[in-house]
Amino acid sequence: MTERIVTMLSAEKIATRVRELGAEITRDYKDKPLVLVCVLKGSFVFCADLMRAIDLPLRVDFLGVRSYGEGTESSGVVQITQDLSRPIEHEDVVLVEDIVDTGLTIAHLMDLFRTRAPRSVKVCSLLHKPARARVQVKVDYLGFTIEDKFVVGYGLDVAEKYRNLPFIGLVERG
Repeated sequence: MTERIVTMLSAEKIATRVRELGAEITRDYKDKPLVLVCVLKGSFVFCADLMRAIDLPLRVDFLGVRSYGEGTESSGVVQITQDLSRPIEHEDVVLVEDIVDTGLTIAHLMDLFRTRAPRSVKVCSLLHKPARARVQVKVDYLGFTIEDKFVVGYGLDVAEKYRNLPFIGLVERG
């Protein structure tokens, strides 16, 4: 069986939207130190580009999370594979996610973060798939709303493949 990747969102379109999101975050957090929490692994490319588009003092931390395993369907069970390296107490935090589909991961992380007493937590997601929502979560900064298709590229993968593509694409098997 062969696989072909069809472009859904071009690298140029993504870059433009990431710059816009960076400007929005810069405006909203003007004169406040900020912590970006990058949800690994899928968000690392988006987070790297986003942080360079934010014109503020900030620090970046990483949180490893797994809910997919090797498949294309979320298991619904959120497993923390790597915790933050520093406390977020009394900090303004933007949680950077690659995609919000079921909402279960973000809901779980928001509950977890509330126990750590940050000053504020907002969610920035590159993609949102509202058709897959099992719980409603607020996405404060959103790149794109997409249809219910499994996508890869720009950090997103299927079984650890295709993260290095500079665009968001659909896998077609034939």
